[in-house]
Amino acid sequence: MENQEDIVKTIQLNNSEITLIGTAHVSQLSVDMVEEHIATGEYDCVAVELCNPRLENITNQSWWKNLDIYQVFKKKKAGLLLINLALTAYQKRLAERIGVEAGKEMIRAVELAREKGIRLEVIDRNISTTLHRLVTEVSFWQKLKIVGGLIVGVFVGEEISEDQIEGLKRGDMLHAVVSEFGEELPEIKRVLIDERDEYMVGRLAQISQAFHPPKKILALVGAGHLMGMMSNLESPPDSEHLEELDKKPPPSKIGLYIGWGICIFILSMFFVGFRQSPELGGQLVATWVLLNGGLSALGTALALGHPVSIIAAFIAAPLTSLNPTIGAGMVVGLVESYLRKPKVSDFETLREDITHYSLWWKNRVARLLLIFFFSSFGSMIGTYAAGASIVTQIFG
Repeated sequence: MENQEDIVKTIQLNNSEITLIGTAHVSQLSVDMVEEHIATGEYDCVAVELCNPRLENITNQSWWKNLDIYQVFKKKKAGLLLINLALTAYQKRLAERIGVEAGKEMIRAVELAREKGIRLEVIDRNISTTLHRLVTEVSFWQKLKIVGGLIVGVFVGEEISEDQIEGLKRGDMLHAVVSEFGEELPEIKRVLIDERDEYMVGRLAQISQAFHPPKKILALVGAGHLMGMMSNLESPPDSEHLEELDKKPPPSKIGLYIGWGICIFILSMFFVGFRQSPELGGQLVATWVLLNGGLSALGTALALGHPVSIIAAFIAAPLTSLNPTIGAGMVVGLVESYLRKPKVSDFETLREDITHYSLWWKNRVARLLLIFFFSSFGSMIGTYAAGASIVTQIFG
């Protein structure tokens, strides 16, 4: 790890002295440093880069077992759960190579604070708010790049080099990732890093000026946040700005407009085709159904969906592609979850199964999410392929 003066900063904020430590989330050295600082007994508050839902997830390992997968699809949260599982799988692969659980320093800080009766504060923005702002403010192609890279990273299983592992242990790679975000995807850096830097400083300011503030706060954040937080500490955000950072902006309607635009365009092409000849019109409808439904059904089959789910994908995709308020993946996921309800054992072994690529197809929970993803992706490809074919048949 870097020299302590580079990753440990002590500042006075309002009524509290704050020791800010930049940690590497996959480093035993960071775990040791957390234990050493808390063992001194100097701190009457430990603040961690977590939000309440993430704190619950790391302290209650059985939350997976209480998951209602049917409700996940019904409430349109399958995509979020898929990303969550993919991240978990990647982190567990790292842990196996490095020998340290990702985020172990945060887990250890929580354990020690509770053991010693030290005040514990979570200072990060709610993960659902951050993801909501990311989905709302980042372009479709940038979101596709993130999800695609994540899925490829999990299923292709690219090996992590020794240099990368050492970089992660030192924390240097975190800074490199931050720089890369800033250069290639500035909107993503702003939502995932800059806004959270501000938010965490704002939370520390709230804690330090509240009634009976702690005298000494030990604040643990990822090394990639340290520099941004230090610059924000000179002028912490006020409560009004903090409230603004914590808001979920209304969803962008661009995707909805594009969806209805596709619907109007395809129906217009059908109308033009039937005006030219009933044969052409029927051919266009057949093209739409076969390509859209066929590719969605193929995706479902590749994910080893139930035969009825494959048929459902073939029927649903051509219809849902003309209705942007519902997706083929959601329909197929609901059908599959009804036909093959996950067993208790699937939830109990989920965390372990997702680290092995072949077991994604065997675990019923993970397979459901694969079916959702592949059927949705097949329908999306089918929409554009069928649309291009229809235009060619009319004007070609």
